[in-house]
Amino acid sequence: MWTRAFGFLAVLAIGAATAAQSVPADDAKVRVAVLKFGTVNWELDTIRHHGLDRKFGFELEVIPIAGKQSAAVMLQGREADMIVSDWVWVARQRAEGKNLSFIPYSRAVGGMVVPANSPIRSLADLKGKKIGIAGGPVDKSWILIQALAKKRHGIDLAREAEPVFGAPPLLMQKGLSGELDAVVNFWHFLAKMEAAGMRRLVDVAEVAGALGLDPDTPLLGYVFHEDWASANPALVKGMHQASMEAKQILARSDAEWDRLRPIMNAKDDAAFAALRAGFRAGIPSDAATVDVEAARRMFSTLAELGGEKLVGDAKDLAPGVFYVN
Repeated sequence: MWTRAFGFLAVLAIGAATAAQSVPADDAKVRVAVLKFGTVNWELDTIRHHGLDRKFGFELEVIPIAGKQSAAVMLQGREADMIVSDWVWVARQRAEGKNLSFIPYSRAVGGMVVPANSPIRSLADLKGKKIGIAGGPVDKSWILIQALAKKRHGIDLAREAEPVFGAPPLLMQKGLSGELDAVVNFWHFLAKMEAAGMRRLVDVAEVAGALGLDPDTPLLGYVFHEDWASANPALVKGMHQASMEAKQILARSDAEWDRLRPIMNAKDDAAFAALRAGFRAGIPSDAATVDVEAARRMFSTLAELGGEKLVGDAKDLAPGVFYVN
């Protein structure tokens, strides 16, 4: 009788322990601030839908925001634990004394498209043309495209073409209407523009390779304070593991994309297929690590062309930009 009772209590204890492991503690929460309709939501929704946050020991809280600057303000004000940004910005912040760190999320950055019937066939044909650029004069895609135009054709696009800077949705509309000869935009807007009939002239991954840089270097990642990560290493590791597993689901499962379609702002099947393909193309071949030397070479190229407006006081990639758990 006592043996049976002890066995029953042991089973209860094991069950309670298992339940405790599946429900994160109150302080095991990761708050991620992201654009309300941004593409990062697709991965975060996948994490929550499949319970990957709880699987890896934390609770994911998504904080929707209206703009990129709001994300930086929330992170710096400790109102969010993580945001998604690029490691060039992280390097600049570290040079200013803000100890931020980065784990990889995506290598999707952008490229340049032209109208389908455009006579423009190479960067050499852009001389004297009106080019719409999202992200401003120090947009990283624009900087790398300028570098390749100068290397291959001896053309300074900033001077010999007509750059026009504007918001991504506006440039998409002006590109589709033919008001611009070419458009440099973020990857998801490019996907929609190509689905609507525009033609890809160059892809930033191809540009990076032509410049001798590693096109697989993930530029975008989850960014957080290093001291928060030091105090919560299990949360950083758990978030990274959940992110990688969500990517594997999104890489393999078309059904998962069908589930996500209502939040993707895809107006038709062509746009939906292009967005899905674009996200998958941006998944790093190794989402666990970053080749620091390859990143350093890319940083040097961007710093040389973008100067202080892009990298601030940063002269090199300081230790700690890429977080090691």
